[in-house]
Amino acid sequence: MNNIYSLFIKAFAGGALAGISLSEGNYIFMLLGISLLWPASKNPWGGFCWGAMAILWSHKWLLSLHPISWVGISSNLSLPITIFIWLFCGAFGGGLVFIWSALSCFLAPGRLQFSKLENKFIYAVLLSTIWGLSEELLSRGPLFWMGVGPSLLPQDRYLAGLARWIGSGGLATIHLLAGWWIWQLSIAFQARKKAKKFIILGFAYFLLAHLLGFILLFDSPTDSSEKVAMWQTNIPIRQKFSQEEINALPSKVNRALTEAFEMNASFLIAPEGTLPLDRSKIRDFSIKFLSGGFRKINGSIRSSLLVFNPGEESFSDVLDKSRLVPLGEWIPELPNFLKDGLSAVGGIESGNPSRLLDWEGPSFAGAICYELSNGKAIAKAVNQGAKWILVIANLDPYPISLQKQFLSIAQLRSIETSKNLISVSNTGPTSLIKSNGRIDTLLKPNEELVQLADLELNGKKTLYTLISDLPMIVVILISLIGVLRLR
Repeated sequence: MNNIYSLFIKAFAGGALAGISLSEGNYIFMLLGISLLWPASKNPWGGFCWGAMAILWSHKWLLSLHPISWVGISSNLSLPITIFIWLFCGAFGGGLVFIWSALSCFLAPGRLQFSKLENKFIYAVLLSTIWGLSEELLSRGPLFWMGVGPSLLPQDRYLAGLARWIGSGGLATIHLLAGWWIWQLSIAFQARKKAKKFIILGFAYFLLAHLLGFILLFDSPTDSSEKVAMWQTNIPIRQKFSQEEINALPSKVNRALTEAFEMNASFLIAPEGTLPLDRSKIRDFSIKFLSGGFRKINGSIRSSLLVFNPGEESFSDVLDKSRLVPLGEWIPELPNFLKDGLSAVGGIESGNPSRLLDWEGPSFAGAICYELSNGKAIAKAVNQGAKWILVIANLDPYPISLQKQFLSIAQLRSIETSKNLISVSNTGPTSLIKSNGRIDTLLKPNEELVQLADLELNGKKTLYTLISDLPMIVVILISLIGVLRLR
């Protein structure tokens, strides 16, 4: 009974540490949290508690959705719906870790074979890589925002440099193995065993990984550059559809375009959803204008990145949002239930999954809001010729903690592909991230600003963009053979 209590204490404490890491950007807490996950996962329900706690803590920004009466939801239903969304995410995360824990129990070798440290390590490699590959696969679907992989950033950019070879899933695998190493050290100290060799080997591998990542980040070439203006509109979503804001928008657009023109910018970028469906009062752009907005196609609404050329009334190029937010932008068809989602513009339809946009300017990989978490789609666009990454978002009414998570993921996308990344959001973060993951420009949040950025372009392809998940698949097959032989 004491062992059960201890297991669940570790599960809740480890999940809380992981959640704090994801929300506050302290990856040391993530390592400690994962070191408690390993003993907690001996019971699948312990794994469930770890996963649920991690998600509930790291996703507590979801509670800022309340009140959602501004999209037509009754004030009596607003708080219950918000809490349901938050709890659903926690249960989903807990369920995933439950499955992983059950798999770890199923694959565990017998006591005799498991007594050797080498055999334990093969088992740990298999489970860690399964976790890493699962994160990669989940990131391509709608029910995923942030996993273990990006938690290295912004603190440990050099270790994150390995993402150029192994991507976000590979970094998650390294995290799981580092946590396993800490757990094994604690076992050795409790048993008063000599762990000097184990400590030296662990630090040696850790230093080698940092050295490799440091060397990989050095290779960040520049073929050419562009002067680009970023417009942080600072129009809160709860005010955006007020008559006052609708009337003021045309003059705000013209003012931002004039500022960008006077800065000699090649083009101006505005956040997700800046332009309404009716753009009759917003026209005659003085420079190229890349803006988030809405368009109708065959009667359905799409959230898009629209490209306008000077002197043209309609957009010349478009990139539609492909990955929609469940409940926020898309709701499954259910009788007597909401059909339009929790969006002020109604239900939105998904567009083409390709993230590459070829236009008159330099080709880029585009992501709208939380499409940023899909590293595979962005890497594919880079392989097809994208020379930089553009992310537009609308992160209001969420707190600064979500902006920190967004920046961490953006840094990782930049490192994986060796591309400059520009992020433009209504209230922040609006930033330029260099191809080595360094944040070059970051605008103060919750202020309206137009900022010039020096965007560097290159056509380089990294190992991750070329072979994606292949290294993890190979490691899983080799370690699985090793574990099956032990059994």
